[in-house]
Amino acid sequence: MKKIETIIRPEKLDAVREAMENIHYPGMTLSDVRGHGKQKGVTRVWRGRE
Repeated sequence: MKKIETIIRPEKLDAVREAMENIHYPGMTLSDVRGHGKQKGVTRVWRGRE
């Protein structure tokens, strides 16, 4: 048995689902995950370098 775990964009879900059906993968569990990074483009300086 194999476990495939991945994060994909919502607009790619149909293509991934179709590909999994084509290789006879029995099922999948979906979770809606949203978020963003902490830095938001902020740079830091350490020892005089960015």
